[in-house]
Amino acid sequence: MTHTLAIIKPDAVASGRAGAILAHLEKGGFTVQALRMTRLNPAQARAFYAVHKERPFYESLVSFMTSGPVIPMVLEAENAVPALRKAIGATDPAEAEEGTVRALYAESKERNAIHASDSDENARNEIGFFFSQSELLAL
Repeated sequence: MTHTLAIIKPDAVASGRAGAILAHLEKGGFTVQALRMTRLNPAQARAFYAVHKERPFYESLVSFMTSGPVIPMVLEAENAVPALRKAIGATDPAEAEEGTVRALYAESKERNAIHASDSDENARNEIGFFFSQSELLAL
């Protein structure tokens, strides 16, 4: 079993879809190991998404991710990173496979309901961004 980070984004929280997304992930075989609701400030969002700072969508991403509460969570599953990426679907919900989180719950390519780590290394770094070691005792 391995771990990954998911973040239910402000659009899904505001529209009341967070519970459905969480239930979808649990039904898909993921176990929640840590979870919290928080609101990112601009400095936190810029730091978290620093890898995208040269991309044209960076400022709108920071603005979006600070527009309301988010729900970061640590998920456990067999091969958690690729399993979660498959479960959430393509960034653009119009291209996401039927039955994936984004096909079911995302509004658009920018308001796509959920973030997922893209590698084991990034998962470790992203988990550490949101959760202290003492909050991860189950790991």
